[in-house]
This record gives sequence, structure tokens and C-alpha cells, in this order.
Amino acid sequence: MTDTAIATADSPFPEQAQLEAMVGDIIDQARRLGADGVEAGVSIDAGLSVTVRLGETETLEYNRDRVLGLTVYFDHRKGSASTADFAPESIAATVQAACDIARYTSEDACAGLADPERMAREIPDLDLYHPWGLDAEGAIELATGCEAAALAVDKRIDNSEGGTVASYLSMRVKGNSHGFLGGYLGSHHSISCSVIGKQGGEMQRDYWSESCRDYRDLPSPAQIGRTAGERTLRRLGTQRLSTRETPVVFVAEAARSLFGNLINAVSGSSLYRNASFLLDHLGKPVFPGFIHIHEQPLLKKALGSAPYDAEGVATQPRDIVRDGILQGYVLNSYAACKLGMQTTGNAGGVHNLTIDPGEHDLAGLLRQMDTGLLVTELIGFGVNIVTGDYSRGAAGFWVEGGEIRYPVDEITVAGNLKDMFMGIVAVGNDVDIRGNTRTGSVLIDRMMIAGA
Repeated sequence: MTDTAIATADSPFPEQAQLEAMVGDIIDQARRLGADGVEAGVSIDAGLSVTVRLGETETLEYNRDRVLGLTVYFDHRKGSASTADFAPESIAATVQAACDIARYTSEDACAGLADPERMAREIPDLDLYHPWGLDAEGAIELATGCEAAALAVDKRIDNSEGGTVASYLSMRVKGNSHGFLGGYLGSHHSISCSVIGKQGGEMQRDYWSESCRDYRDLPSPAQIGRTAGERTLRRLGTQRLSTRETPVVFVAEAARSLFGNLINAVSGSSLYRNASFLLDHLGKPVFPGFIHIHEQPLLKKALGSAPYDAEGVATQPRDIVRDGILQGYVLNSYAACKLGMQTTGNAGGVHNLTIDPGEHDLAGLLRQMDTGLLVTELIGFGVNIVTGDYSRGAAGFWVEGGEIRYPVDEITVAGNLKDMFMGIVAVGNDVDIRGNTRTGSVLIDRMMIAGA
């Protein structure tokens, strides 16, 4: 395929049929070289990102990336290779390289393609592709307006880390020697802003961002900028907090990481290495009975949606935790083989992890907590998945009588994930859908806060 076939005046991508033919030919080439299992994929990405700082364009980036990758198996010996050159001779050399590598690797009984009966046979339209048609001038105008709205919130906001507008499109095509062949288009658009406020000798920074598949679902740049400015303003006037044990509310965007820790602990790579605090917890309570955590991979327009996983296995809705009880692990075919189980269609991760909300919004959770800490930002990576020990830097607000009293920072929140999960009192209905984990704010009954 020549470069002129990669993009046209109307689209940054070739026809999907062209890429499917390329993938099919790669599989055939590897089979002729003796591979008993082959999987191949092509990814093409194109996009634009602009950052404006203090009214001046700071960065303007176009990207157009492409990669062809394949993995081959010779009697459970694995070889992989990739290239960005789609010329026939380069593709042939890449196929040869993967086969040569496989002949020198050690045999692994679990190395191979996913089960053929698990392959996606139909590719549903999940409404994931919405080109914006945004040019550099338009993006600069939007980013400038976003930043200006943030700076206009209050005269104490007098510096900026910039307003950013980004728009990316992607095409994915994958196939394997089980007969699976499919592809789909995707888009991802975002607007963000980060500004700095000063009061006396104190400086604080905060931000806001919005992301979605369809640019028409984005709030206005001015609204995003105002939110960033208001969030920065309320951080001014921080007070020190002494060390204590107290209830904690994690706002929705911070709560996402709590459930990310759950996924890490129930992922196959952690389990077959005996490196998880939830080892052998399948079928056991790990949360209170009202907690329901599940995947929704086929939601239309959602950022985490996908019709198949990285191995071509069909994705499907499923429970991970129901009635507080761990229902299933998160497995690709290799981890499933190691554990004597079946793949869960999670090669590459989970898809739209969803935590069912309760009845209260964030204000309602604060009233329910009465007195305690509201965490709005987490810093660092102090989580031990082997033991469940949790310790992270944090910033947020001290709450009394269900009302925010003053901002706090330079604190550490600590506990053990087992206790934290079982100590969840409520999940808010302020669900954040800007990422792959969809959750509201979370109230935990008690955690240790290390302060002054």
C-alpha cells in the first residue's frame, strides 16, 4: 500500500477493506512460513492538539501515526514484530522477523491464540466515530476562549498552564488465523484548562477537562474554563490538618482510581503470579452487599467501548462484583490458561467499568459524612497490590456539619484496600463518564489522615 492510499482529501484513513486485505495477506504469509497460529493488526491515528498560554499559542501539534504488528506461534513458541512501513517488502521482512524470533524462544504451553469459539463474529456499530473537522485556527480560538474564561473568574487568578484543545481519530483492523477479521473507527475529543491563583504568599493550581467521542457533546470552552477557574479559586486559603482517623469522601474523578486498584488485583497477571491481596477471593464478599461493579463494553459513544478485545475475543456485558461478592476475574487468554480458566475478553483491559450509583449527589454524601475529609486530588502511586496497603498524597477540603469549611493540602490518606472496599458506605449519583471507569463519588467510613 502506498502512502497516497493512507489518506485522502476527505479522510485520514484508507478504506477498511484495504487494511483487512493487508491483514489477511500477512496471516497467509506467516502460515506459509510454518506458523500454526498468527494474529495481526493495523492501527492508524491522526489528530491535532493546541495549547494556548496567556493568550499566545504555545504548542501546535499534528500527528499521523501508523503501525502494523503481528504475533506468530510455532508449537507454543511466540515471536512478535512490528513496522510503520507498509511497503510490501517491509511487510514481508516483518513477517519473516516474527517467525525467526519464534524459532528461538522457549516453548510456553499457554502461548497461543484465544479460543476460536470466543472470536467476535459480528462487529456492532457502537457509534464511536465522530470527526470534528477542526483546523488549527479553530482549535486556537477555542483554547484561547477557554483560558480567557478561567482567567476572568477572579483577579486572584493571574497565571496559567494553558488551555488545550485536542481532536484525535483512529482506525483499528485486526485478524487472526482462526478466521477472525474486523475493524472499526474511533474518535476522541477533549478540552481542558489549568490555571494558577495567588492569595498573599500562597499559590494554588487546579484544572478541569472534558472528553468524549462526539465533539457535539462537549460543554462550551467558556464553561470548562470557568470551572477550572472556580476550582482554583476555592483552593486558596489552605489550612493545615493534624493527623487523625476520619471518614473520607473521594470525588468521582478521584474515586476512579480506587476501582482501578480492584481491577489490578483481580487481573490475571497479578493472580497467576500470586501477587494480589485478592488471591482466592472468587465467590467471596469483597464489598458491602449494595455494591454492583460491571462492564458495559457495548455502550454507544462511550469512551471505553469496543466490540472485541486485543485478541479478537467478543466483548460482552458481565458482572465483576454483584451483591458485594467477587463474581469474576479480568483475564486474557494467556492468564486464563495459567489459571485453568477461560478468557473473559479483557486482553487490553476492561471496557466501561461501571459502579452502580446510590441515591445521593456529592452534597448529599457530604451531609451523610457530616465531618471528615473530601479528597479532590490524589498524588503519587503508594499502592501495594500484593498486600493491599494504600498510602497516597492528597489535597481537598475539610468538612464539618456536611459543609465544606476550608481547603487542605500536603496530607496523606492511608489504609488497606480490603478495609477500604468493605468500608464503602455509599456511592454517589454524580457519575463521571469522562473515562473508562464510570463512578460517582465514594464515601468510606474511616481512613487514617497524616497531616501536620
